[in-house]
Order: sequence, then structure tokens, then C-alpha cells
Amino acid sequence: MKKVIIIGAGPAGLSCAYQLSKENFEVIVFEASNNIGGMSRSFQLWGQIVDLGPHRFFSKQPDVNRFFNELIKEDFTLVNRQTRIFYNGKYFQYPLKIGNVLKNLSFITIFQILWDYFIKIVFPLKNTKNLEEWISNRFGKKLYTIFFKHYSEKLWGIKCTQIDADWAAQRIKTLSLAQAVISAFLSNKGNKHKTLVDQFAYPNNGTGTLYERAAEAIKKQNSNIHFNSKIKRVLLDESNKIALGVELLNGDIIESDYVISTMPLTSLLKGFNNTPKKVIDSINTLYFRNTILVYLEIDKENLFSDNWLYIHSPDVKLGRITNFRNWCPSLNKGKSSTIIALEYWCFESDTIWSEKDKNIIEMAVKELHIIDLLDKNVTPINSKIIRVPNCYPVYETGYQQNLDIVIKHLKKIENLLPIGRYGSFKYNNQDHSILMGLLAAKKITNNDTIDLWSVNTDTEYQEDAKVKDVLIY
Repeated sequence: MKKVIIIGAGPAGLSCAYQLSKENFEVIVFEASNNIGGMSRSFQLWGQIVDLGPHRFFSKQPDVNRFFNELIKEDFTLVNRQTRIFYNGKYFQYPLKIGNVLKNLSFITIFQILWDYFIKIVFPLKNTKNLEEWISNRFGKKLYTIFFKHYSEKLWGIKCTQIDADWAAQRIKTLSLAQAVISAFLSNKGNKHKTLVDQFAYPNNGTGTLYERAAEAIKKQNSNIHFNSKIKRVLLDESNKIALGVELLNGDIIESDYVISTMPLTSLLKGFNNTPKKVIDSINTLYFRNTILVYLEIDKENLFSDNWLYIHSPDVKLGRITNFRNWCPSLNKGKSSTIIALEYWCFESDTIWSEKDKNIIEMAVKELHIIDLLDKNVTPINSKIIRVPNCYPVYETGYQQNLDIVIKHLKKIENLLPIGRYGSFKYNNQDHSILMGLLAAKKITNNDTIDLWSVNTDTEYQEDAKVKDVLIY
């Protein structure tokens, strides 16, 4: 029996462990925290169920849907998506609806958008290197400023001229202004663009249910999940060519035939000995963005109707708000109050990361007043802060060249498979991380030659199917 060690109990790690355990591999999962699901976990809070921000499930991949269906079965709700963008004191429906756009923007602004768009059609940039150039080239400078600039700079913590064009190419590659306007006039009928899917499947007890059930299935196959078990390093042979197992932070050595790593790629590399300087220099240029989640319980049922809101306004630090009342009724457990999660993004060196919880909560409530989502005489009845490190791999301009150097080095190490958002330094959604986990399992069980590094969030992204494809395969 082959023995596989999996680092991390998030979507990528658990989907891989689930598949391998079904194939009678001996699987050991080491999770640094005491939680299941990674960034996609769910938990009880004030008598209700919440997630770590908004997590929806939508995929066209048969293997991913099979994983979902085997574990969730009929225990899910099809949620009608409603999201809006807050900018300049107005709420813009997303996907675009022409009446809403005309109502919220002045004639002069609309003329500027169309004029800038026309200029870029006539005089496009031939080689776009950063986010500002790529989006301005596709939509025009004015629309970029309204709907992309401020939000992107909040998320990444650097200017859009420093963000690699890869980010836009992966997320909005097939959308154009003309397509968006046509969709808006048609009320988005037939719109299949990946960011505009109208419905998504959601487990009735939170997105983390999928991973909790995967963990239960893994244990039934006599495989193990160890919590609060931090990895010090992955063990390599003397030539640094073969992964032999792991060393835990407490000094324990666990040997294995394969190591699947979903730990941050930067941490993985820094645990190796005798790594070439060129590789070390490259890994030192790669870094992640952190998230601070502010949970507030408001004694009100109908706070706002969206699943989540994008806050583009530069007047507040707030980036996104999730309203868990608007996902499925089972989350609320019959309570009349509403729990919302406000997201703030930062680096560990930023003051807010180490700020007192009380001060962050006061700022969050104040910013809700600024954007008119909360009456000034309303005070939250409960509040909680959760800090999540290393959430987003930062696509700073030129990152891919450095990542390629790291990938080339890791490909020389047999039986070591880095996967997932952290492990592969890719901005995955949970669906994409599940796919990487399932493909890693297939690579091991079938001795498949698939190159996991080539699995990307690019043109063949998963959210381009009809809703019915979530349910059948």
C-alpha cells in the first residue's frame, strides 16, 4: 500500500485525500489549525452558520461536480445570485442593467466612457503589461477608473500599474464593453460570462459542509487527519531529488511515498536545504495578501438584498460585504437578526493587522454609516474579528518569471506535488482547487503524466456552463 502525506485540510488537500482514500491508499493529512475546509470553512456564530466570506460553488467539470454530488447529494440550495458595486454614493447592479447604469451615471460620464472606449478601439495598446493597461485597453480609461481601479488597489495593496496583466486575463478575459452593454440591454439573457453566473449551488449548512463530509469519508477509509500539526519542512533525499516525507514542528519524522503540499509555496521552498540562490531570490519576490473579517450581528432582518457587495468607493477601506441571510434560510436557524462579514485586506506589516479588535470594529461600523448601509442609531448586538493570513497570492508585475524559476526547480523533485491556491500560488476559487486535488490523486493512482502546473484559471475556467450542469454529469 502506498502512503501519501497531504499538507493542509482545505479544498485541494481534502479532495485529493478523499479520492486517494477511495483507492485504498494510506493517507495522512496534517492540518496546522483545528479547522476543516481552509478558507472555505463554515462555523457556528451567535446561533447561526457563516463562512469565511462569500464562497459559491459552480463548475462545468464532471469530476468536480461528481465530488460535490457524492458528498452533498440533495442537501443544497440553488441560490439566485445578487451582487452590486458601490461607487460614488451609488449602487450599481452587477451584472449590468442599462436602466440602473443610466440612472446612476451622468450623461457626461457615459459619454466619457464611450469616448475612451472608442479611442482604445482605434488606437489600442499592442503590449499590455499591467492591470491598468489591460483593462483600459479593453474597456477604456474612464470605465477602468470607475469599476476596477479602487477595488483592485484595495485588494492587492499595490497600484494597478504594479499588478500583472495576468490577473485581468485570467478573470475577465472574454468580456468586452460591447458584450457587457449588449447583455445589459438584454437583461443578461444568455449571458454565460464566468463572473456573471446567475445561480450557484450552496450546501444548506454552509460551504464547509462539503469538506466536513469529505473528512468523515476519509476517516471511514482508515485514513487520518491530524489537527494542530504544523509542518516544519518536507524531507528530501541527499540529492534533493525525491520527497521522502515530512518533519513536524515538534520534531517528529513521518515518511511517505508521496507528499501533496497545499501550504504556502513560499513556506515550502524555505524549508529546503541547499536550494540554489536563483530559486531563493525568486521565491523571496512572491508574497501573499492577508484578510481581516469583521463579523457583525445586526438586529434587523432586511439589511440589504445582495449575497455580497463590492465596495469600490475610495472613501472607505472596506472591500467587500457578505450578507449570510441572503444565501439560504437554513443558515439563519430561524433567527431574525442578520450576520454580515466585512472584508479588509492588508499585509502583515500594515498597522491594521495588529490593531486592537475594538478599534477595527468601530471603524467597520463607521464605514457602514458612510456608505449608508446602516442607520447611525443602530448598534451591532454582537461583533467578532477573524484574521486570515496568506489569502491572496499577489500577482505583482513580473511575478510569473520568478514563479517559473520556482516551478522549474520543483519539477525536478519526484513525488512532491504542490497544489491549491497557496501551494501553487494561483488565485483559485474553491472549485478550481478541488479540481487540482482530484487531478493530483489521478496522477498518483494512474501514474498520470498530467502537468499540474498547467492547470490554470485561464481561458477554460469553469464558470461558463449552464446552472443545470452543476446537477448532472
